[in-house]
Amino acid sequence: MKQKIYQVDAFTDHLFGGNPAAVCPLDDWPNDDIMQKIAMENNLSETAFYVKRGDRFHIRWFTPAVEVDLCGHATLATAYVIFSHEHINQKKISFISDRSGVLNVTENSDFLTLDFPADPPVEVELTGELSSAFNIRPWKALKGRTDYLLVFGNEEEILALVPDIEKISYFNCRGVIVTSEGRDVDFVSRFFAPQSGVNEDPVTGSAHTTLTPYWASRLGKSEMTARQLSKRKGSLRCRMSGDRVEISGQCRLYMTGEISF
Repeated sequence: MKQKIYQVDAFTDHLFGGNPAAVCPLDDWPNDDIMQKIAMENNLSETAFYVKRGDRFHIRWFTPAVEVDLCGHATLATAYVIFSHEHINQKKISFISDRSGVLNVTENSDFLTLDFPADPPVEVELTGELSSAFNIRPWKALKGRTDYLLVFGNEEEILALVPDIEKISYFNCRGVIVTSEGRDVDFVSRFFAPQSGVNEDPVTGSAHTTLTPYWASRLGKSEMTARQLSKRKGSLRCRMSGDRVEISGQCRLYMTGEISF
């Protein structure tokens, strides 16, 4: 059996930046074990699979270890593939996820915009367990539905952070977002998710469903620029829209190919 596959760098305007994702267009769903094995073999933070049904696209996301509820960069990459390489003549795509509902993506020139449900965090106790997971102490802790959010003093601290991945792997969450105000963007972040098989994710669109409401409230503005400070780095535009978050970015195609199995 042959399966088409794309690899796309998401949230970047150049190759070898942003977050790479694999995208597999399907006619029908294979069994879950096959999709998990493909994701493991790809060894990227996410592999997205989609099936077109009528005018909507059903989507699922797998890390090398598990299926996840939501993935921003792989959704952006999937939309890019559909718009640019699968010959869909439209400017808006509606994805359907059994785990996250309806997720719309619109195309505007070179940018794609995700429309995701917001995940506003609430303040929680800054425990010794949370503090000791990094070489620098955060000054505040919050938690959304799936992730901890730790707030630090400045961008230099975010860059200098050294995570204790083993400790983080035992936290009861999907992962840990670290953030501060940015020097030349509104806010910066990094994201660590060993629970999902990804020690540090290069750029995490879904984390910005938590980051955006936090920084919108703190900065008193609804539209913001953001940068994720992984080694590959990624750039995002974020906007609060009621109980939704609009997250915009660019993509670049790295590779097309076929899987034989």
